[in-house]
Amino acid sequence: MLNGQQVETVYRRLSEAMPGRTKDAKGPKGQPDAFRSCISCMLSAQSLDRKTARAARALFDLAQTPEAMLELDDRDIAAAIKPCGLYNMKTRNIRKFCEYLLAEHGGVVPDTREGLLSMPGIGRKCADIVMCFTFGADVIAVDTHVHRVCNRIGLTDARTADKTAHQLEERSPDWALRDGHFWLIQFGKRICTSRSPKCDRCPVNDICLWLKAQQKQDQTHE
Repeated sequence: MLNGQQVETVYRRLSEAMPGRTKDAKGPKGQPDAFRSCISCMLSAQSLDRKTARAARALFDLAQTPEAMLELDDRDIAAAIKPCGLYNMKTRNIRKFCEYLLAEHGGVVPDTREGLLSMPGIGRKCADIVMCFTFGADVIAVDTHVHRVCNRIGLTDARTADKTAHQLEERSPDWALRDGHFWLIQFGKRICTSRSPKCDRCPVNDICLWLKAQQKQDQTHE
C-alpha cells in the first residue's frame, strides 16, 4: 500500500482535479429523505444506476413512508422494482426493513452507522452512503467505483468493499473524510474506469501502484 505521505498526496491531488464537493452531489439516488435513501440503496444492489432510478421512481409513486409501504401487496412492490433485478429478495428486505423501522425506531431512520447496520437489508456501503449524504457525516462510503480505485491506486489492499471502507477509515486524513467519497467516485467514473483507465490523464499516475506494476510487466516482456 501507499505510505501515509502518499495517501495525503492522492487526496490533495484528487481534491484539485475533481471539481465540486459532496454537498453539491445528490444524495443516494437523489432521494429527499433518509427512508427513501435507505430503500434506494437497497434497490441498487447489483443494479445499474438507471435501472435503480427507474425502480425507485415506480416504487415511490406507490408509497413514500414505511407505513404506506407495508400497506402494499408484495406483488405490487415486486412489479414496481423489477427493473433493478433480484426483486423478490429486495421485496422481502423492504418489508422487513419497514417493519423493523416502525417497531424499533418509531419510523425514524437512525442517524448512526451502528443504528443503520442494525436494520434489515442495510450493509456497510448503504449505511455509509446514507450517513454521508443524508446526515452529513464525515465518512467515505465505498461503492463499486471507490472500491476499485482505492485498491488499484494503493490507498487500500482489501478484497471486499467492507474491508476497503475499514482501511480508508484508518488511513485517510481527517480533512479528506467529508469529500473523499465524491473525489474518489468522480475519479473512478471519469479517469480510473474499470476498463481502459485513462492513465495518461491521471493526476496520481506517478505514484499509482497498479500503473507501476503494469509498466514493470511491460518491461519484462520487451
